Amino acid sequence: QVQLVESGGGSAQAGGSLSLSCAASTYSYCMGWFRQAPGKEREGVAAIDSYGVVSYADSVKGRFTISRDNAKNTLYLQMNSLKPEDTAMYYCAAGPVDRGHCTTRDKWGTSWGQGTQVTVSS
Repeated sequence: QVQLVESGGGSAQAGGSLSLSCAASTYSYCMGWFRQAPGKEREGVAAIDSYGVVSYADSVKGRFTISRDNAKNTLYLQMNSLKPEDTAMYYCAAGPVDRGHCTTRDKWGTSWGQGTQVTVSS
């Protein structure tokens, strides 16, 4: 199992920016970010495969950017134009999956980070 350690997050005002990082202990084909707000189900935010193919939830398209550095086994999430509804615990995930299925809608996460809180105030 891949060990994942998230960093970043914190608090921001609406319209502001935050960034997240996730250091992985080894390579994974598919990596991504999920989030869970209190009382809500966990949802996929963004995913990226080792070829750089990305997938975003509709709610974050145009505002969030996912990227990865394969040489460093590190995943990133740049969050701009933040909204209060982005407030949640954000989790890094990694896992194997057939090519073309590293998306926010597919279930591929076999390793998970401990989570990092993102809070956006209005």
